[in-house]
Amino acid sequence: MKTLQKPFMNPSNKRNGTMGPPAIKFHHVCKTYAQSNEYAVNHVNLSIEEGEFITILGSSGSGKTTLLKMVNRLYEPSQGNIQVFGEDIAAIDPVMLRRKIGYVIQQVGLFPHMTIAKNIATVPRLLKWDKEKTEQRVSELLHLVGLDPRTYEHRYPSQLSGGQQQRIGLARALATNPAIMLLDEPFGALDAITRLHLQDELLKIHRGSNKTFLFVTHDINEAFKLGTRVIIMNQGKVCQFDTPKEIVKHPADEFVASLIQSSREQERFWEDLE
Repeated sequence: MKTLQKPFMNPSNKRNGTMGPPAIKFHHVCKTYAQSNEYAVNHVNLSIEEGEFITILGSSGSGKTTLLKMVNRLYEPSQGNIQVFGEDIAAIDPVMLRRKIGYVIQQVGLFPHMTIAKNIATVPRLLKWDKEKTEQRVSELLHLVGLDPRTYEHRYPSQLSGGQQQRIGLARALATNPAIMLLDEPFGALDAITRLHLQDELLKIHRGSNKTFLFVTHDINEAFKLGTRVIIMNQGKVCQFDTPKEIVKHPADEFVASLIQSSREQERFWEDLE
């Protein structure tokens, strides 16, 4: 195993006018599980550029979460390889890799016995940041996710709403300024109004950075709202990978067409109520 190399620590080459390697590259990636002969992920080849907001859309069991979790090595590919900024992740220590990739899930996973400030500072403390730098970063991140540091940094997770907890989960994932953010249905358990607000906040955060976001969802509206490009998966395969506009104009197969049709039927339902 080796630790992360400089290209991943400081990936952007845009300032000096040169293009670096893709942020994430999947090369003939497959995943099977011991209890099944079927592919959870079936020969995926994708290239994601630095700074993109990529959403992965599919129904339950389509392989979208499995694909996401292979990027930070929570799951290992059965075949193929994955690169981050030109580095084969199989050659990178998994713990070091995860400390440099932000990860947000639906079940936020905040430590209940720790204050909000300490929750956000989890990875900086593991990396032995000094106290002043850590406190400054916690304050910056609370402002970034729309929470007043003076009000929230000394509270505990049980004192927050679901939406506030998800904001803290996002802040924690951003703590060490990762180049890549992985988000696995982070808003899936939230009410519709909170979900819409957090989608807007997430877009603002992305636009203010050069980070690469990979976001899993089963909601076509969420996928098309957030994604600069959308990966549509079905039965472990990538059906289409394109901009929302191109997917709507030119669906690649019947499955993609049916997703679009279902969304349009919902729109007609609301129109009929007016």
